[in-house]
Amino acid sequence: MAFSSSSSSSFCNRAHDVFPSFSGEDVRKTFLSHFMKELDRKHIIAFKDNEIERSRSLDPELRQAIMDSRIAVVIFSINYASSSWCLNELLEIVRCKEECGQVVIPIFYCLDPSHVRKQTGDFGKVFEKTCQNKTEDEIIRWRGALTDVANIFGYHSVTCANEASMIEEIANYILGKLNLSPPDEFDHFVGIEDHIRAVSSLLDLESEEVRMVGIWGPSGIGKTTIARSLFSRLSRWFQSSVFIDKIFISKCMEVYRGANVCDYNLKLHLQRAFLAEVLDKRDIKIDHIGAVEKMLRHRKTLIFIDDLDDQDVLDALAGRTQWFGSGSRIIVVTKDKHILRAHGIDHIYEVCLPSKDLALEIFCRSAFRRNSPPDGFMELASEVVFCAGNLPLGLDVLGSNLRGRDKEDWLDMLPRLQNGLDEKIDRTLRVSYDGLCNKKDKAIFRHISCLFNGQKVKDIKLLLGDSDLDVNIGLKNLVDKSLVHVRSDIVKMHSLVQVMGKEIVRRQSDKPGEREFLIDLKDICHVLKDNTGTNSVLGISLNMDETDELHVHENAFKRMENLRFLEVNSKSHYMLGKAGKLHLSQNFNFLPPSLKILCWFGYPMRSMPSKFHPENLVKLKMRKSMLEELWTGVVSLTCLKEIDLSRSENLKEIPDLSMAKNLETVSLMYCSSLLELPSSIQNLRRLRHLDMFSCTNLKTIPTGIYLKSLNFLGLCKCPRLRSFPEISKQHLPQTSIEESGSPSNLSLEVLHMTNLKREKLREGVHQVCCSKLKTTNLLTPFMRILFLSEISSLVELPSSLQNLNKLKFLDIRNCKNLETLPTGINLQSLEYLYLYGCSRLRSFPNISRNIKRLYLSYTSIEEVPSWIENFSRLEGLSMRNCNNLRRVSLNILKLKHLEMGDFSNCMALTEASWENSAKTTENIHSRLPEKAGSSLTDAYISMVQLNFFDCFNFDHKALFQQQTVLMQVILSGEEVPSYFPYRTTGTSLTNIPLSHISPSQPSLRFKACALCDVKYLYINGLSFEIQVCFRFVDISGNHFDYVDSQPEFSTSKLGGHLVIFDCFFPSNKDIKPLADQLNYAHVDIQFGLVEEDYAVELKGCGILLPENGQSLGNRPCNPNILPIVCGGITINNAYMGGYETKDSQECGDRAVESSPDTLSHVCEADHEDHVANDGFHETEKVTKL
Repeated sequence: MAFSSSSSSSFCNRAHDVFPSFSGEDVRKTFLSHFMKELDRKHIIAFKDNEIERSRSLDPELRQAIMDSRIAVVIFSINYASSSWCLNELLEIVRCKEECGQVVIPIFYCLDPSHVRKQTGDFGKVFEKTCQNKTEDEIIRWRGALTDVANIFGYHSVTCANEASMIEEIANYILGKLNLSPPDEFDHFVGIEDHIRAVSSLLDLESEEVRMVGIWGPSGIGKTTIARSLFSRLSRWFQSSVFIDKIFISKCMEVYRGANVCDYNLKLHLQRAFLAEVLDKRDIKIDHIGAVEKMLRHRKTLIFIDDLDDQDVLDALAGRTQWFGSGSRIIVVTKDKHILRAHGIDHIYEVCLPSKDLALEIFCRSAFRRNSPPDGFMELASEVVFCAGNLPLGLDVLGSNLRGRDKEDWLDMLPRLQNGLDEKIDRTLRVSYDGLCNKKDKAIFRHISCLFNGQKVKDIKLLLGDSDLDVNIGLKNLVDKSLVHVRSDIVKMHSLVQVMGKEIVRRQSDKPGEREFLIDLKDICHVLKDNTGTNSVLGISLNMDETDELHVHENAFKRMENLRFLEVNSKSHYMLGKAGKLHLSQNFNFLPPSLKILCWFGYPMRSMPSKFHPENLVKLKMRKSMLEELWTGVVSLTCLKEIDLSRSENLKEIPDLSMAKNLETVSLMYCSSLLELPSSIQNLRRLRHLDMFSCTNLKTIPTGIYLKSLNFLGLCKCPRLRSFPEISKQHLPQTSIEESGSPSNLSLEVLHMTNLKREKLREGVHQVCCSKLKTTNLLTPFMRILFLSEISSLVELPSSLQNLNKLKFLDIRNCKNLETLPTGINLQSLEYLYLYGCSRLRSFPNISRNIKRLYLSYTSIEEVPSWIENFSRLEGLSMRNCNNLRRVSLNILKLKHLEMGDFSNCMALTEASWENSAKTTENIHSRLPEKAGSSLTDAYISMVQLNFFDCFNFDHKALFQQQTVLMQVILSGEEVPSYFPYRTTGTSLTNIPLSHISPSQPSLRFKACALCDVKYLYINGLSFEIQVCFRFVDISGNHFDYVDSQPEFSTSKLGGHLVIFDCFFPSNKDIKPLADQLNYAHVDIQFGLVEEDYAVELKGCGILLPENGQSLGNRPCNPNILPIVCGGITINNAYMGGYETKDSQECGDRAVESSPDTLSHVCEADHEDHVANDGFHETEKVTKL
């Protein structure tokens, strides 16, 4: 949709970088010779005519040379127009520019550009002479070409300081243009540009310092491809450049086979070979290690060292930054992050896996030689991408293996891909494992690949802590080697690396019972059924979903004396307790005492084996078991940290736990036969988490219990419970609690009370009443999260709420009778406030100035007050369906961080205006970044999106007449409003006059309107970006093109949308066409979508120009900002993290910024199914594509 531009960067395949067009008699032996030498020095390939004889018609060789060049440099000199040959060259250059985007750079050598543009002056006289005896058509075409090329921004020798500096500037500009397009050999690498930008940012090529940068990531992720692509783009900018790969280092080491890299002679040999490559001298001789510094310290050098796995090699080749000349860059590519840290390299780029969409494209390029799967292959392709775990190497190899095969072959090969590795992938990944120098590190790797992938770091340390594996150091080494990564304290291993690890274990023995870990169903069934296990087995992980039935030998575990980890899992574990897929003999009475984890979903026995001694047990998880009891008597459980017996519906009692001194977590959810807890629970001084959700027959919790450490107590759906002890965190919904202690040492952090029948909430929030609750002291200064939603009798909150100094999250949604909030308080820690559905609340909340997200939809608030400008951290405000809202103060635009204000469906809303128009300028400049550089790459201007959709009484015309700025507004409508004087039902506006706009104005601003018809909605609504292309045309027909892209607009509504926004053009010295010629006669404008989407259609557009003489000085702008106004903060689909529902009747988990300990869960198991979706948009029925 964009206008054709003279700066297009879409090059065809070309043989030359530059084609120079010139008059030989004027510049061949002067300017041209120096220019060609500079191009050659920068390795820019220029076509050389070798003074071929020129005739009137264009030689086919020259015509082909022009077509085969990426850039045409036209050197206009006084006698350029004396040659019809030159003029015909120019015609061919213009044709290539228009048809395939060839870049054209004019140079005006000792010549006025306007003389070329208009064919006047001495240049015009020469041109007129050449035109004699030529046809009218030929003359018109020559004139058009001269005018066209002379209108392109170029270089004027008269205005340059000296010829040498001008030539260098032109050569650097050409380099920049050439580097816009990656070399052909890397075109197949999807997403390469994102990597290049990220590494280039770390390189900071503008700086003259010597910098070392690391590229780090696992095998097969594309590090070498990124490095080689970077090298090919950057090498021209350096005096010397070299790419050192693994082969180079290996060949150097072969000379001194068996020698350590620390050996002096080997280091000397490495440096000699290295310098020979850098300086391109094969006979170089050095006699001391300091030669690298001596020879390169004054040379700007680019060095890539790829696939480095030896610290000493790096020390030998690039020991210190002082060895190299100013501006040098050394890039080290490695799988081992420790090498980078040990060398003092702080600038490290971690190569991450591509997104799911990019991974699919990578695979399709390899499998189908196209960007997406052909019809019928999408599901199969997605399955293969999943098997490859998005790893580029795996995607490429699997794609090439499947290329050209039909569906039946794909289906036959999928099981092999799911359970094994291609040999090439295995060989590549195995290098990292074999590179582990310590056997202990390899052992930890095998544990993670077979059992602990996805586990918490602290759990792995706990379970392997009593071994001799040095877990702390080992995990760090695995992370540094890119074999695992740790995110949010979770250890994750890539799926292909995990398959490789499992294969390593399989190769330990042909007999499954003699391997460390049993992980394959067939092997596990064989060992457990036939009793072939040995003391080599350390762990078993069985997924019962993969088998119909399994009979376990009664002595299956007796020979596995070292078995530490036994896991019988099921993703569909709700089915396990029914049919008894796993069968144990009545004589089954032994489990190894060495067990540290016993996780057995659907355990089929009524009690644990009589000869099981769990003194080493750390975790006991027996969900959905048939257990009635665990064991009798007192058992030593000093190592036990966690018990989970959830959904064990037959469980009648919990054993004596007095010896479980270190027990921290007990989960008894849905144990519907459980009547009470043992009194021994009072000895559990480290118990932090006790959850008895839906223990429907639980009547009492023992009194006099020391539970100071308790951090969470879940008692939801315990209808027979009558009393409870001291607590620090509790869930009370649907209980019949009659009394409570009044603890003095509470550390309550979360209070969750949802869907309760409240009688009263008194001063200090000391009294929280349900149908029978009399009194309980529940709030503490430690509280950070407070849920009080759907309390029908709640009318007001007390002023003593201000004592909650640490409160961060307050949810009072759907309290239908809440009328007021306390005033004169400021909860400084409060960031998230949910009040939507409080239908009687009339006043705007003012209880915190630090709120980030404010949810007020479905309230009776009548006005957004002017003092909202004091909410300095506010990012989002949701006030959908506030039917009493009449006015919005535009002081809201003074908020620097505000991204979105949603006032849609507010039927009574009539106006949005400034409280004090004199403060407009203050508002505008307050939203500017403190430091705005010379371009928008330094800082973006933030745009506020205001949504007034379906506000049928809203006077939006008055809003825009106030000249408000920095806004995007969404309205409902089916036609462009009449106050846009230039409007159309299409997407183009032409010949809009600009004669009334003064050239002295510091900037130009247009108010634009796009009429968008939203035809379909995706599940999360719809987002789209609008792009506006401008062509400014002067009285002579010369033009300047400009593109303005707006940030994303989002909607959850079908039908007509009026999207109104500002387009802004700073007119300054950085935009030379605007600065040199502001006397444009008119502008042509075309609207479009940045990415076409058939879910939305542009059906009309309009433009509102500033009136004559209007001051635009209050427009936010930095005079140095370039006109690349591509948006500020891009708004997401769901601005505040989800969807806002009017009627939310069930309690549920909330994703709140908090530590895992604070919100480990609010209600688990079944109440994990009830998730409250908090956000701007209410849930609606949408058309699913």
